[in-house]
Amino acid sequence: MTVATSAEPAAISATTPPRLSALDRWLPLWIALAMGAGLLLGSTVPAVGALLAQLEIGGISLPIALGLLVMMYPVLAKVRYDRVAAITGDRRLLISSLVLNWLVGPALMFALAWLLLPDLPEYRTGLIIVGLARCIAMVVIWNDLACGDREAAAVLVAINSVFQVVAFALLGWFYLTVLPAWLGLQTQGLDISMAEIAVNVLIFLGIPLAAGFASRWIGERTRGRDWYERTYLPAVGPWALYGLLFTIVLLFALQGENVVQRPLDVARIALPLLAYFALMWSIGLVTGKALGLGYARSTTLAFTAAGNNFELAIAVAIGTFGAASGQALAGVVGPLIEVPVLVGLVYVSLWAGRVWFRTGPVPPVLDVASQPGPDRSTA
Repeated sequence: MTVATSAEPAAISATTPPRLSALDRWLPLWIALAMGAGLLLGSTVPAVGALLAQLEIGGISLPIALGLLVMMYPVLAKVRYDRVAAITGDRRLLISSLVLNWLVGPALMFALAWLLLPDLPEYRTGLIIVGLARCIAMVVIWNDLACGDREAAAVLVAINSVFQVVAFALLGWFYLTVLPAWLGLQTQGLDISMAEIAVNVLIFLGIPLAAGFASRWIGERTRGRDWYERTYLPAVGPWALYGLLFTIVLLFALQGENVVQRPLDVARIALPLLAYFALMWSIGLVTGKALGLGYARSTTLAFTAAGNNFELAIAVAIGTFGAASGQALAGVVGPLIEVPVLVGLVYVSLWAGRVWFRTGPVPPVLDVASQPGPDRSTA
């Protein structure tokens, strides 16, 4: 990818082809290999799942937490925090994100779960929990790969984290107890405290966000922005994808045996998830286009609406219903479906940028491993 010689990267030239790293060029292959390795590991070495289960504190898997932190730090280190204040003034973006994440998303998952799993109450409940856990982690990777607005993603993720602490338990009560009772359907309780949610948010968002802000603040003041974006970011950039692949291997290893032994159940759970991710992403992109947000922020809106905080959903399902429950299996199947679907939607986003938004050339894949990327806030 071509980067300007000044401290502020310029837009990509329409005549200059982007240079892709091997990581980016073969990203779908690396993710497919990571998924296969995890499934093979989990199904052939069942003790791996038991070992990972032992490495937990307060329901949080330490190896998975490590992978997520390593994955998120490089992307959050790329955020230009001096531009965040300007983004908070974009009411169209903020209000549409809140509506999509906290009104449309949970309601859509509730409808899909009841429509497609009326005879499987455990899986249905697990999917509703997934729909309530809005994404605060892996979405930064998908947004970056799709050339979304990094600063806007940081703002929306931070807002989601605040709402998650306040609203998750309340919405769980509403969608599992109140609304089903109103509709004459089966009800289900949910036992989760605000403190548990706050700890989850603090670990998976607070730590990498603070580290990313601190590294940019220190780096720019000691060595300058040019050094930070041309030397430091390319050095730490590949770790985002390393962390992603490591996390995928662990997630698939945790449920490898279940996936192999219960393929029909996994397929039943996958169907509403596929519909959910595709619909939420599409609604987000169309909404951004209709509001005139431009490609970068429309893409950010789409991915923050489609992604889910699978760690929180899995932790809640295990803590409330047990590790061997159907609710827990539904929670784990969530990221197994989300990862390949959202990777595919990254490429659909890039195609939409070129063909539908027509706001200038958009690179086929963002070279997150080697460059800080262009200034895309107004793309």
